[in-house]
Amino acid sequence: MEFEDVINNRRSIREYTTEEVKDEDIEKIIRAGMQAPGSRLKSEPWEFIIVKNKETLEKIGEVKPRVTDAPAAIVLVANIEKAFYKSIWQQDMGVAAENMLLEACNLGLGALWNGVATHKEVEDKITEIFKLPEEVKPYCIITVGYPAEGYENKFMDKFDKTRIHYEEY
Repeated sequence: MEFEDVINNRRSIREYTTEEVKDEDIEKIIRAGMQAPGSRLKSEPWEFIIVKNKETLEKIGEVKPRVTDAPAAIVLVANIEKAFYKSIWQQDMGVAAENMLLEACNLGLGALWNGVATHKEVEDKITEIFKLPEEVKPYCIITVGYPAEGYENKFMDKFDKTRIHYEEY
C-alpha cells in the first residue's frame, strides 16, 4: 500500500474477526513503533507487552472494554529510567503508537488506540495485571485484528479548511 493510502485509509477499528493475528505481523507493528523518532537516540522509553491470552484480554476489558474481543493487544509501557527526558516520555510513546497504528493498516489489519495514561484507575489496573515495576508506566493499549465486515480501513475525507490558520489564530 502506498504511504498516502495508509494515512488516508487508517481508521480506528473496533470490531474484528476471530482470525488470529500472525506473530510476524505483530513483530512488524512493534518494529514500526521502535522506528519512531524519540526525544534522544537510544533513550527511548518504550517497551511492549504482547497479549493474545483470552483471560488476560478479559481482565484488561474490565477497564478497557474494547480490548476483550480483540484477537491481540499490544500494551505500550514507558520505562522512565530509560527515558532521557523524564517529564515528556508521553511524546515519545505517542509517536511510537501512531507508527504502529499505521503499520497495522499497511498490513491489512485493523487497530484501535485504547488510552491508559492519565486515567488513574485504568493505569492502576494495567499496572496490577502486568506486575509493572514503579519505573514502568502504562501508556496505551493497541488492539489488533482483521477488521470485521463493515469495519474496514477506508477513506473518509476529514479535511476542514476552517481549521487552518496562517500567522495567527
